[in-house]
Amino acid sequence: MNTRILRIELKRSVAPWAGVAVLTMTLALLYLVFDEDVPTITGWTDQWTSMALETRRLLNFVWPLAAGLGALQGLRDHRSRASELFASTPRPTSHRAAVLSAAMAISLAAAFAAVVLVGGVQVLANTSYTHLGWLPISLVGALTAVSGAVLGMGVGRALPFLLTPPAVAVGMLVFTVLADMSLTKVDAATGIPGSEPNLFSLLSPAAQEARDVLLTLSVPVHVGQTVWLCGMAATGFALLTAASLRNRLVALAPILAGAVIALLVLPSDPRQVYVVDKAAARLVCDGPVCVTNTHQARLDDFASPAKDALRMMGNALGDQAPVSIRENTEVWPDSSGPHWSRRTAHFDFEDDGLAATEGKELTRALIANSLVPRCSAYAGSVSSSDLSAQSVAASWVLSEPEPQSSDMAYLSRDQQEEIREVYRELTGLPRAEQRSRVTTMYLGAVACKGDPFAALGGGASR
Repeated sequence: MNTRILRIELKRSVAPWAGVAVLTMTLALLYLVFDEDVPTITGWTDQWTSMALETRRLLNFVWPLAAGLGALQGLRDHRSRASELFASTPRPTSHRAAVLSAAMAISLAAAFAAVVLVGGVQVLANTSYTHLGWLPISLVGALTAVSGAVLGMGVGRALPFLLTPPAVAVGMLVFTVLADMSLTKVDAATGIPGSEPNLFSLLSPAAQEARDVLLTLSVPVHVGQTVWLCGMAATGFALLTAASLRNRLVALAPILAGAVIALLVLPSDPRQVYVVDKAAARLVCDGPVCVTNTHQARLDDFASPAKDALRMMGNALGDQAPVSIRENTEVWPDSSGPHWSRRTAHFDFEDDGLAATEGKELTRALIANSLVPRCSAYAGSVSSSDLSAQSVAASWVLSEPEPQSSDMAYLSRDQQEEIREVYRELTGLPRAEQRSRVTTMYLGAVACKGDPFAALGGGASR
């Protein structure tokens, strides 16, 4: 490849402007649209895997943009009326196509790498857990932008019309929107809509929102999407060099073959799409208190309050109390609920009550979270009944005169008064009866059966 010609293409073609457009649009979306006001541990600048997934999430918009700009580049020869001139030269068409594709690939890959670099610098300041498991996610993201642009160039070369670039961009956007819509699945039992990957959705390389720091894309997803994107790029390159209708039809073979192979490689089981990163989920313990390798830096500050919580629950509930506290490393599908252990209390740093607390407040939050764990697949998702039960249970273990008002900040005035009434009734009983009710509530709560708040009032446990 002639490097001088490549430098000229990098200066005078659409390639550098495509890179600038992709970089600008991606950063604008990250900072102005998808940047959340509420602190979260799955933000794009908090963890490496989250950063890679969140930048991949934006491909729903970046991919169509790259394809449209590629199609605009593909119109160049036709618009300059130089097609016949280039066809009369002895230099093979594939050489020109290779240089043009390389210029576009370099520019878009550099733009995507710049986005990753911006996020990576901030991740380094926010976490001590460094690994390379995120790299395949970002590499496929860069390949997505490049393959979309090359395919667009080929389509623009084959269909040299003014409306081809916007048509390519809109067509790609419609594809990504339909793939994203196919993720929605309504649970038959509860009627609640959830999100579940499928084969069609995986043909769009845009990732879902990072919902857990321990989740990553599986190897079959990387392989299947890479095959599909390479087939797409091969078709684009073949269209750039095809001069006849027959050759253009033959050029469609790589993208069709890539789609077929990808569908055979991509996992059909939704549970095999996003899997737990075993290295990130490895437990690091201080006695009975364990956190994942991802949050090892928080263990020193977390261990003492957690041990206090275990001691207080042991004094209050005796041999029915949990004996260890561990960060949760299991991830359940949206349609199923968690399965908790009576002897081991689990927690998520994503839970609102644990995210920004420390010392005695953290001890109290751990007691509440341990005695009334959530029964939803989403961290931080707690019902009003759970919040009420957590407030009463934590106050009882800590022998407080009444439930704290901060526990009831999100509840109505009637619910707050009901919590105080149940607490007064509970603490007015003999100590043995108090322990019996809290124990009954706890055993039902970890089994996700009945209503925990009703159990504290003498009704049925969850």
